[in-house]
Amino acid sequence: MIVDNTTMQLVSRPQQFDVMVMPNLYGNIVNNVCAGLVGGPGLVAGANYGHVYAVFETATRNTGKSIANKNIANPTATLLASCMMLDHLKLHSYATSIRNAVLASMDNENVRLLFSPSLHLPPPNPSPSLG
Repeated sequence: MIVDNTTMQLVSRPQQFDVMVMPNLYGNIVNNVCAGLVGGPGLVAGANYGHVYAVFETATRNTGKSIANKNIANPTATLLASCMMLDHLKLHSYATSIRNAVLASMDNENVRLLFSPSLHLPPPNPSPSLG
């Protein structure tokens, strides 16, 4: 499957995919599409594995210039990339602790989440303190 068809299929029928292995450039393109499907670049962690080295990063390499000074930056992708690195280093208990904290914060009603209708999920219960 070529990358343009892959991205089209990801948008129209994502359930057909499980694990995808591809060269770095195509992986970056697919990562960007997937990030858009799940809510944005601040949510998705990524990894590049070579024979000797591994690099863990936010999947989209977005610098976030459009959100500068707005107090809406989302550290989730960076935290989850750190968990991937810790798992790679076989420090699973640390990775699990951080990952569980990230997931717990997403479930916390006192944390403001930006809701995206394109996710087809019910909106979170609004908290009176967040107005």
